[in-house]
Amino acid sequence: MAELESLETAAEHERILREIESTDTACIGPTLRSVYDGEEHGRFMEKLEARIRNHDREIEKMCNFHYQGFVDSITELLKVRGEAQKLKNQVTDTNRKLQNEGKELIIAMEELKQCRLQQRNISATVDKLTLCLPVLEMYSKLREQMKSKRHYPALKTLEHLEHTYLPQVSHYRFCKIMVDNIPKLREEIKEVSMSDLKDFLESIRKHSDKIGETAMKQAQQQRNLDNIVSQHPRISGGKKSKKEVCASSDLEVKNTSPMSEQDSGILDVEDEDEDEEVPGAQDLVDFSPVYRCLHIYSVLGARETFENYYRKQRRKQARLVLQPPSNMHETLDGYRKYFNQIVGFFVVEDHILHTTQGLVNRAYIDELWEMALSKTIAALRTHSSYCSDPSLVLDLKNLIVLFADTLQGYGFPVNQLFDMLLEIQDQYSETLLKKWSGVFRNILDLDNYSPIPVANEEVYKKIVGQFPFQDAELEKQQFPKKFPFSEFVPKVYNQIKEFIYACLKFSEDLHLSSTEVDDMIRKSTNLLLTRTLSNCLQNVIKRKNVGLTELVQIIINTTHLEKSCKFLEEFITNITNVLPETVHTTKLYGTTTFKDARHAAEEEIYTNLNQKIDQFLQLADYDWMAMEPGSKASDYLVDLIGFLRSTFAVFTHLPGDVDVHSTMSGKVAQTACMSACKHLSTSLMQLLLEAEVRQLTLGALQQFNLDVEECER
Repeated sequence: MAELESLETAAEHERILREIESTDTACIGPTLRSVYDGEEHGRFMEKLEARIRNHDREIEKMCNFHYQGFVDSITELLKVRGEAQKLKNQVTDTNRKLQNEGKELIIAMEELKQCRLQQRNISATVDKLTLCLPVLEMYSKLREQMKSKRHYPALKTLEHLEHTYLPQVSHYRFCKIMVDNIPKLREEIKEVSMSDLKDFLESIRKHSDKIGETAMKQAQQQRNLDNIVSQHPRISGGKKSKKEVCASSDLEVKNTSPMSEQDSGILDVEDEDEDEEVPGAQDLVDFSPVYRCLHIYSVLGARETFENYYRKQRRKQARLVLQPPSNMHETLDGYRKYFNQIVGFFVVEDHILHTTQGLVNRAYIDELWEMALSKTIAALRTHSSYCSDPSLVLDLKNLIVLFADTLQGYGFPVNQLFDMLLEIQDQYSETLLKKWSGVFRNILDLDNYSPIPVANEEVYKKIVGQFPFQDAELEKQQFPKKFPFSEFVPKVYNQIKEFIYACLKFSEDLHLSSTEVDDMIRKSTNLLLTRTLSNCLQNVIKRKNVGLTELVQIIINTTHLEKSCKFLEEFITNITNVLPETVHTTKLYGTTTFKDARHAAEEEIYTNLNQKIDQFLQLADYDWMAMEPGSKASDYLVDLIGFLRSTFAVFTHLPGDVDVHSTMSGKVAQTACMSACKHLSTSLMQLLLEAEVRQLTLGALQQFNLDVEECER
């Protein structure tokens, strides 16, 4: 058993030795570990030493066998060492020379290295600058646009800069500064554009009257053109009306330098003659500040804010425009300036309505117009009531018509203005009546109340041309001769016609029918006849110093004026083309007026005669206790009869046609005589029945009887 173990141990030691001999030194650790793990260290060391001795013997044998070769090799090695030393020296020398020669190359290589580094840096810099320069250029462009007040392009540039250029170079510090400034720049653009809008609104407010004046001139020219076309329809074909030409040009908006004065909203326009071309109202206005501000606020998402601000400011301006000056009624220029401002305001709003989308809408415009219409009508009612000059009222009416036609051309309803003109027509009639009252008074005061003498045919035809008078008997008479009436007859007749013309002027351009015009003229003429002329005649008749001759002449005059009423009817019919037989046609009351005046004159004659009789009777001095009567009638009675005889001679020797003469003799003279006789008899009876006469003598009664008989004769 022990032998078997020793054999195994010997075999294991042999294997370990072989493994040590054949294994790499780095891997011998596990093999030695197996030796130390065993218990036969001594025996293994013995075997190892025995193996070393064996190898030493083999080495010695090998050396002994190759000794001569070894010696030869050593000899060769010694030779090689000498040559190697030489070679070393040569290599050292060559290296030294190479080092000396390579210093310049090394310096050049270092320089080349630095150049390559710089070139790489420059290339990188160029690449970066290629990205940064467009950003800087866009920012410079933005600043330049803002400096030149081109705000809308500046906003577009800002948007392009923010979304296209800055994201490519966002890591640079200057770009971060730009990004931080973008909101400030937007706010600056917003504020500057709003400032331009405020300047525009202020300028528009100041120049509204100029804009309105131009628009009203344009409307006047269009009306004149329409009148010409209506009078000469042949020449209208193929010609474009001025209104159409101006309408096309009105839509053109000027784009000028932002620094020019167009940014203020108004262009300078020289005052032009009426015959020259009047520019379109919108040609005076540069609306670019509104458009720019609208676009800018739209891009910034604040369009609603802008719309509200614009409408609010324009409403305030509308209220200022609609506030009339306190002295507007004094001159026509006051009304004209007031209308010009209103027209200018709405011309601007109408243009804004048609050239912007939604800045103002039709409902907003209609609301403003309703307010303007009510305030304008109220102001006109108030101020026109102060006008006492019919010429001013007529000019005001023409101005209102032009005002209405101008705004109607822009699509605004103006029916209420024409309705108000009908109210002003009543006031116009009143001012005309006051004016003609003065005219009639002047005519009646200056009249000599004598028949008009005619020295020749020319004067005769002139008077017949002024007043419709025909008398065959008078025409046959030789010159000089006399018309039966005095000068106030043709003058009053012509003034009545002038009044009718004045009424007709007011009715022009009011879009009234012929029947309405005819009715208006007839009503006003009736007021002139029944109120104004009638009062003037009554005042003349009632004057204290009027004589019987004048009263008789007034009767003759009113008779002829009464006959002329049918010619006034024809005159009105001719200018209105409405026949008197038409239903609802008002009749003239001139016949009644002149009849009333004539009756008043007759009554005045009777009254004056009775007053004269009373004056003579006051001279009566009867001696009721006289014993004998006188030989003749009393002196006072003789004088009274002489007065009456001369007075009635005036009636019986009146010049004129047969009709007038018979009227005066048959009616006025007869009635006056009867009235005088009746009054005289009554007065004589009163003398007898007076309370103071308590007793009479026969002589007194006989004297009284003589006076009565004188009256009878």
